[in-house]
Amino acid sequence: MKPIEIPIRVEHGAPSLTTSNVLPLLHEIKHALKRLVQEGEETTIDLRAIPMGTGDAVALNAYLGHGEVSATVDALGKSEILETHFAGVWMITHFNQEDEIIGRFIEITSIPSLLKSQAEDMTTALKQLRKQLLMPHLSSHG
Repeated sequence: MKPIEIPIRVEHGAPSLTTSNVLPLLHEIKHALKRLVQEGEETTIDLRAIPMGTGDAVALNAYLGHGEVSATVDALGKSEILETHFAGVWMITHFNQEDEIIGRFIEITSIPSLLKSQAEDMTTALKQLRKQLLMPHLSSHG
């Protein structure tokens, strides 16, 4: 019996990793995630400093996917923080006032630095909370 030949043509599916810098970048992310897990070392990768072809960003985004956490920060322009499908790997995109991308990073960390409260801000908050607690209307119940 003669084997049946079935032509296969893939049009949609997993993103191609044959683009110039996507595969090396994914390996860099893997090594950075290993350092984070084993040594607690955080890594930031500036995607705008890496030459990428037209489809590279699309392939990278498709491969990393979206995780369960996302946040938007509005301070001197919008910043989007997205957890990827891989815990500890975050995609950070900064926009200017005209919604143009001005920075794009991958942070390998337990929580992105942009979401961490700054020491100065917490000191100011503590002073404000102390002051508000001294106000008479908060001390009475009624």
